[in-house]
Formats: sequence, C-alpha cells, structure tokens
Amino acid sequence: MKLLSVAIPSYNSQDYLERCVESLLPGGEDVEILIIDDGSTDRTAEIADAYAEKYPSMVTAIHQENGGHGEAVNTGVRNASGLYFKVVDSDDWVDGAAYQQILSKLRELSGGNQALDMMVSNFVYEKEGAKHKKVMKYAGILPEGRIFGWNEAGHFRKGRYILMHSVIYRTQLLRECGLELPKHTFYVDNIFVYVPLPYVKNMYYLDVDFYRYYIGREDQSVNEKVMIRRIDQQIKVNKLMVEAVDLWKLSNRKLQKYMFNYLEIITVISTIMLIRSGTQENLEKKRELWKYLKEYDIRLFWRLRRGIMGQVMNLPGRSGRKISVAAYKISQKVVGFN
Repeated sequence: MKLLSVAIPSYNSQDYLERCVESLLPGGEDVEILIIDDGSTDRTAEIADAYAEKYPSMVTAIHQENGGHGEAVNTGVRNASGLYFKVVDSDDWVDGAAYQQILSKLRELSGGNQALDMMVSNFVYEKEGAKHKKVMKYAGILPEGRIFGWNEAGHFRKGRYILMHSVIYRTQLLRECGLELPKHTFYVDNIFVYVPLPYVKNMYYLDVDFYRYYIGREDQSVNEKVMIRRIDQQIKVNKLMVEAVDLWKLSNRKLQKYMFNYLEIITVISTIMLIRSGTQENLEKKRELWKYLKEYDIRLFWRLRRGIMGQVMNLPGRSGRKISVAAYKISQKVVGFN
C-alpha cells in the first residue's frame, strides 16, 4: 500500500499540469499520483499518458468523460490505494521541502497504534502579480507536534478555515463517510472538506507552507465575475452542505460550532454574490435561498440570520453597506477572490 494518493483533477490543463506533477514526483515510491483527465480537448491526456509511461510505479493516468471537478475527485477517491488522500488541482503545486516533512510525518504517524484521520498544513496564495504572498496558517488555533481531537482545537476566526488546500484525509474515512461530490458543479471543494468532519476523531497540524494555491487567472472559478455568472452552482453547493450534515445532532460542541461557522460563511458568499450582481433576478434568488433555509430548518435559519448574516441581510444606509463590505472581505479570504 502507498502512503499517500494524490489526485490531480485535470481539465484542459496542458499549460500547467507539468509543473504540478513535477512538484509531486520527489515523493518517490511512497506516493501514488492519479492524473484524472476529465474529458480534456487539449494535450492534457497526452501529458498524463507520458508521465504514466515514464513513471509506471508512481503515476496513473485515468481518462473519463467530462464530469467536472467533483467527479474527478470522486474518481480519485475510488481509485486511490494510498493510506492517505490529497487533492492537488492541476494549476497548483506543492513546496518541495514542506512535502518531504509532510511525508516523513505521515510515515511516522502511520506506524502508530492510532490511525490519523486528518492532517492539516498551511497553504500559500500564489496570486498573480502579488509581491507579498498571503499564507493561511493555523498556528495558535491548532496544537502543534502531537495528535489531538476537536476539544483541543482553538477558536477559528472569521475567514480562517480548514480548506481543501490545507487538508489530507485518511482515504478510508472518505469512503466511510459516503462522500460523493456532484457532477458538473463548481465550488465542490467546500463539500469535500465539510462532509467528512464529523468522522474525524483525531488530527495533526504541521506548520509548514505546503500547498501553493495559484490565483489570478481571468477564467478561474473564484474570479468574482465568474462566481456571479455561476451563482446557481454556488447556491446548489450551499444547499447540499445544509442537507449533508444535521449539525444539531453533533455531540462535540467545538466541532458543531466550527461547522456552523463554516456553513455561515458559505451562505455569506452566496448572499454577497447575489447582492453584488445587482440584478433583480439575483435579488429574488437571495430571497429564495433564505426562504429555503427557513422552510428546511427554522433553527438553522435563525442561527445563521443572527450571525453575520443577520447584519448582511439588513443593508439599507451607509452602515449597512459597510457591514456588507466587511462580510465580503471575509468571504474573499475564504475563497481567495481576485
């Protein structure tokens, strides 16, 4: 069995796939690299096959009909043979020194008497044209140098959450929790990192800047204009998250609070994007989203409404707009808008 499976969802990624794969190859035989060619029409399939041919014991090229990012991740989970599972998007890459530290720690922990459920590390916003790169760190929130549970986690401030870029899950845990991401849908990374959390009993935080999250392309899914254009998919993900976990049944209060706050920020993003688009149609969709929440779970509705959302929803006047902008800045931090 391999130590770590890395899935690379790839759609028309010919311009950056090689950088991604090259950053992962130094993992050696401990690592399984699954390049999932999601129905690409450029040279992605050819590049994937070339790596699989050159590194047959490390790289597997999987070709499928286009199913979107979520289905590529599903394929990765289904085919993974590693003890642990990581998603690295094809336009991102990993830091070499941090990578070796991650593998060393996973190797060490996999030999213990307690199976590690989740490893967390930092990620860097590799923003196009930015001189100072923002790093998402968890120092001061998560204990360092030991395995710990939810009760020992500190307070996550708004805008500082565990995202897909920062997480490595135990592969079997992803299968046990029944994770299945929707096809042809953007923003499913939120579901990927959210749904398995109630199954995570222990964690380890390694304070290294491991994942390099490339940001700044005009066509990127987190570009604000693109998000507004795809707002129906953001709303779909929002609703799937609401329905995936009954947060009221979680016995661990720290975990419950964290998941409420994460769901809140996703709802903030949906609402803010609908408001910022400025169209009557999208303002109606905003009303529909909140009507849905009220009808689906009245307690959840009030919990979200009384949080930052209650302020964001009441937008008249200068102070209302200030609150809206503040909420927008928090949501920018979460998804890394341009």
